[in-house]
Amino acid sequence: MTKTSTTEPPEEQLSLWERIEAYITRLSTKNNFWHKVCSLIWLPFAFRSGISMRRIGPDKFTAVLPFKRSNRNFYNAMAGAALLGNSEVAAGMFLFKQCGSDYAVVCKEMSYKFLRPCYGPAIYNVKDAEEVTKELSSQIELRDEFNIEFTMEITQILPKNGKEARVGRCEITFHCTPKFKIKERMERRKVRASK
Repeated sequence: MTKTSTTEPPEEQLSLWERIEAYITRLSTKNNFWHKVCSLIWLPFAFRSGISMRRIGPDKFTAVLPFKRSNRNFYNAMAGAALLGNSEVAAGMFLFKQCGSDYAVVCKEMSYKFLRPCYGPAIYNVKDAEEVTKELSSQIELRDEFNIEFTMEITQILPKNGKEARVGRCEITFHCTPKFKIKERMERRKVRASK
């Protein structure tokens, strides 16, 4: 009797819904148009805020939160709630690019440190993105659940001199679960419930 590994996905065909979900996931990571369409349906907060991913290199992306009326507070600075809430969205988009449609990604813990008021578009960058990407790749190869912690630096471009000034720092932890494991758990629950 051979023991099968629990970290390998089962050799079965995906259902129609799973194939559609994977296709939409890939489509939403290709460009901002499809990302906005998917945000309108599943993430209306992100759609209304206008946050978008921008490619700044062959493998590097950044998230930009526009300085528009819905993101500002009464004294014409970027609202703290907009900066904080979009930190999770920006970090989630970064992970989504890495994990793709095979993982469900959930924010477990997040802390945001406000450093100064933001009077322009907010730019979200993952600190030490190359190391985080390497760690993610090694975890994804294991095909098991894992937690990933990283730091995001939030900056603004100063209108007078064009330099970037840091407005906040976000420490964030996500839990990533392969979708085949979620499916296995649901099947086990159904079996237990039918007994």
